[in-house]
Amino acid sequence: MQGVTIVDHPLVQHKLTLLREKSRSTKSFRQLFSEIGMLLCYEVTRDLPLVQTEIETPLAKMQSPVLAGKKLVLAPIVRAGMGFLEGMLSLLPSARVAHVGLYREPRTLVAVEYFFKAPDELAERLVLVLHPMLATGNSAVAAVDRLKESGAKAIRIVCLLATPQGIEKVRGHHPDVHIWTAAVDPELNDQGYIVPGVGDVGDRMYGTK
Repeated sequence: MQGVTIVDHPLVQHKLTLLREKSRSTKSFRQLFSEIGMLLCYEVTRDLPLVQTEIETPLAKMQSPVLAGKKLVLAPIVRAGMGFLEGMLSLLPSARVAHVGLYREPRTLVAVEYFFKAPDELAERLVLVLHPMLATGNSAVAAVDRLKESGAKAIRIVCLLATPQGIEKVRGHHPDVHIWTAAVDPELNDQGYIVPGVGDVGDRMYGTK
């Protein structure tokens, strides 16, 4: 599938199976979600550029690699995307954080923006959009649109689950944006939820129903 990387690491797939179980407690769901976010972050940053710098160990001076360029921006789509944030910040503690507030209108499933705040100099930073459920693709497209309007040029989407429909929507509007996902589920139900999916991520993560 062009423009999509399915992260098939055994730990990711194992934790995703646990996460899917409807009997999973809120605490356990939240913990697993954060752990998967951290593992996905490891994969999506695999090709970050490095430069050599001189350091001194207790025994000798040496040239050693460090990340090049400005710090990344993590851009969770509120509220479900916040579940990935803690795990990713544990790997990228100096990353900047943008917040993209979108909700899905229940009847039309159109994404409606209610909040947006992003760091300066987006054009010089890699932006990771944290969007756990790439269902219809409407929210992902709206988030990328908004970030590009604010200057972002290098954007990647990190999600837990995606659908062929959502992937097609994003790639149709933003062919330059690559998608990383733990799995691609086959369909959406009438309410726009991914099937078999994990249910409503926000409700399961925060205990709201």
